[in-house]
Amino acid sequence: MSISRFSKESKGRYPVCFALCPDLFTGTDKDFPLSDGLARYPEALARYPYLIDLARIEEAKSRLAAEQSSFPESASIPMINPHLDLLKVKWRFLPRMLAGEAVVPEPGDEYVLILKKSGAGVPEVRKASPQDLLALKLVAEQTHPRKAAADGKVSLGAIDRTILRAKRRGLIIGAGTRIKRPDDFPKGEQIDPDLFQSPTFTLQWHITQACDLNCRHCYDRSERDPMPLDHAIGVLDDLYDFCRDHGVFGQVSFSGGNPLLYPYFDRLYTEAAERGFMIAILGNPMPKNRIENMLGIQKPEFYQVSLEGLIQHNDFIRGRGHYERTVDFLKLLGDMGIYRMVMLTLTAGNLDQVLELADGLRGLTELFTFSRLATVGRGADLLPVPVDLFPGFLDQYMEAARLNPVMGFKDNLFNPLLRRHNLPLFGGCAGHGCGAAFNFVSLLPDGQVHACRKFPSLIGNLYTEKLNTLYYSPAAHRYRQGPEACKDCPVRPACGGCLAVSFGSGRDIFKESDPYCPRQAMGL
Repeated sequence: MSISRFSKESKGRYPVCFALCPDLFTGTDKDFPLSDGLARYPEALARYPYLIDLARIEEAKSRLAAEQSSFPESASIPMINPHLDLLKVKWRFLPRMLAGEAVVPEPGDEYVLILKKSGAGVPEVRKASPQDLLALKLVAEQTHPRKAAADGKVSLGAIDRTILRAKRRGLIIGAGTRIKRPDDFPKGEQIDPDLFQSPTFTLQWHITQACDLNCRHCYDRSERDPMPLDHAIGVLDDLYDFCRDHGVFGQVSFSGGNPLLYPYFDRLYTEAAERGFMIAILGNPMPKNRIENMLGIQKPEFYQVSLEGLIQHNDFIRGRGHYERTVDFLKLLGDMGIYRMVMLTLTAGNLDQVLELADGLRGLTELFTFSRLATVGRGADLLPVPVDLFPGFLDQYMEAARLNPVMGFKDNLFNPLLRRHNLPLFGGCAGHGCGAAFNFVSLLPDGQVHACRKFPSLIGNLYTEKLNTLYYSPAAHRYRQGPEACKDCPVRPACGGCLAVSFGSGRDIFKESDPYCPRQAMGL
């Protein structure tokens, strides 16, 4: 009895199988899978016993390639990629063989992923790792990360990193961010759509008022008791739930006072790391062993310190010896591989020192920026930058930044200037213009939550309410909207001025624009 073989047209679906056994593809049969029909060819299987599994993989790849792609932009909850197949095979190294590597498959159970990513026409084939399988299982069963962490006796952060890794590899479609500007927010002209939504949410947490400095421009030296540890851990859980429900990555920026003077700092840092948060420090120079403790837990995203000008002026503001201690500390951070940031508060007294300071910081920091003085607290005793000198200073700073890689932009009012020069806008103070109560809030030791720490902007208290409730409160909404005067400005999504500066100058922050705004002068 004659046995018909597989059609030559089928070899396009089975290129590797065809390369191994071209004699199988000489007949007219078209309508059944090669993997089902190979049992009729014991001589081929004797030579290539892995051929059936190889054919199964090529069939899945061909099928996915022919499917019309349909990828949701986001999901309300994480979901498995609809264009994904997971096959259990009895031979190892088949994906590498399909990729053209000179390998010989070996007996052994293995899981193989065949998936098509959004925007890609050709599916990819790869071995599924244990992390891939865990992520797919958790998403398929809709297991809450807390339960998964408890069952596996691992940290929440480990579970979330597993899901994130699978999302980045295209296995999972994650929930899209819910941190978005409202539909009636000014759109501007040719504004990057990413400015209207944030993938992260930051809690700037002033965990203690204790400080080893006594700066002349400090905006709050009030007495506030440090938060008890159990309440602080509850805050981390609340932040975790908020970020998960809103489809964003969470960051905790520990500040103060000096955050490392909080009596339970190392424990709280550990708890934040175990929940998978990115962690940053806004603080003062500290001994090496304190930094080593942090590195033993989780490397911070960055460590920010402050300098207020050249040595004489800086030490007048922050105390004798501060400049040299900070320079030495920056060298220490560099030796330890930590990203260094230096912040300056711009005043009339240091306006002419900024560029020289920035030049001296080459090699000592990865990023140098400034923010304008908010005449709040002790800062009310200092002189702000004269309004008429500010535009010229911005021009000088931008010119110097072209040649100095450590100089960055933070002040929102760079954006009107960039637009005047037909240059791309940047994200402004918080990556989305003014981020007050949008992609960050500030938490004080007594539970008070403010839209921005640089001026009184209370939206509630985490001792009595959840972060989600405070975020959607009328008070938070008003701060997110910003000044009415900015509504029709073409750079509003990347700007909004500085509410703290406006407050310090006595303006109505919900109606009037930043007193330094160059909009009229530039004809915007």
